[in-house]
Amino acid sequence: MKALGLDFRSANRLVSRLVQVTTRAQSASTAPCSKFQPRFGLLFDIDGVLVRGKTPIPAAQKAFRKLVDSKGQFVVPLVFVTNAGNCLRQKKADQLSHVLGIPISQDQVMMSHSPLRMFRKYHDKCVLVSGQGPVLDIAKNVGFTNVISIDMLRESFPLLDMVDHNRRPKLPSSPTVNHPVIEAVILFGEPIRWETNLQLIIDVLLTNGNLSNTFETTHSSHLPLLACNMDLLWMAEAQSPRFGHGTFMVCLENIYKKITGRELKYEALMGKPSELTYHYAEYLVREQAVMKGWRSPITTLYAIGDNLMTDIYGANLYNRYLEERLTRKSAQTLAHAAVGTGTPSQVERDADVDCSWESELASPSATSCKSILVCTGVYNPHTEVPRDTGQCLKETVFHGHRDFHFDPALVEPGSVVRDVDDAVQLIFEMEKFATPV
Repeated sequence: MKALGLDFRSANRLVSRLVQVTTRAQSASTAPCSKFQPRFGLLFDIDGVLVRGKTPIPAAQKAFRKLVDSKGQFVVPLVFVTNAGNCLRQKKADQLSHVLGIPISQDQVMMSHSPLRMFRKYHDKCVLVSGQGPVLDIAKNVGFTNVISIDMLRESFPLLDMVDHNRRPKLPSSPTVNHPVIEAVILFGEPIRWETNLQLIIDVLLTNGNLSNTFETTHSSHLPLLACNMDLLWMAEAQSPRFGHGTFMVCLENIYKKITGRELKYEALMGKPSELTYHYAEYLVREQAVMKGWRSPITTLYAIGDNLMTDIYGANLYNRYLEERLTRKSAQTLAHAAVGTGTPSQVERDADVDCSWESELASPSATSCKSILVCTGVYNPHTEVPRDTGQCLKETVFHGHRDFHFDPALVEPGSVVRDVDDAVQLIFEMEKFATPV
């Protein structure tokens, strides 16, 4: 700032003043909300909020009757943001239509793997995919053209899968010599046979994608690894949460480190609580508003979930990103006012690096993302989250992925309600929103 002729104290005062003016202007533009021009969008988790396994939660249908008009058309843009990744969006949309009694389109569904559409530089590479369900179809649906599954790899190299004695080859065999070299690995979700997937993924990483080679543990890097869904636990029909893909990732990370002495590194992590996931969800909300002909910008997102470590953490993390983005833009405006037109300031150049997502999806219109916690899933209302960081580290087990640091503020929900129907009612009250007749 000194280069601009301002001391830090004066600059900070100007930035703060600019943020206040911007916030007031935005608040004025959003209150009250026209019933035909919603300025907010909804992000719904599915498991533990709308269903428990395959069993609908009673409040779900009641909540969604408030979100449609007399013609059955949605009056608010909304996206179902799930960390599930074992099916195509259309199948999940069909399931939700059955559960809610309202037609849901695939454009309203965001799976944990949906942001992979943005990673175009890998779409033409030979990628190994791990998970269950139609993983090859899922990969091709999000843009990948050269895909190999764990089962395909096992058939080409039958001697690699040796844990289950009953699956070991009865006769000697040689690997398929024309098998392509793998260039990246994508983890869609928890597989069925963990030992097979763990073994073959480690094999690929330690041979640099060429399974005809022997292990190489001295390399400082490995093939690009992209992972979807970091949930350690998820809620089905059982009384207690079940293992999720995050648990599989913990196994993979620790095996790799035990063998090599180094940390496994990810090219990208997506699914809640990744900011990338919420940015993509916000993009889908904007697209729905455009399709409806709603011209008012969507300035507020409400994320409804049952898991403190994913739904609430993710929504609050994205809210922090939006707040920092607003402050950064205010600083850019201040810089322009100080130096006039010319080359971009360092603040702008840093922002360009930080916001690479926006080059794919355009800048977000939202300025806040508010978290709402329901008590019908993973969350136990009798368990308190300590506010003191030191206490948290000693007494609270962080279920989030190791690459996301624990911050008590990020697992503090904006609101806690009984169920999803109460959540929708609360949002309507906060937004002064009335459903069109």
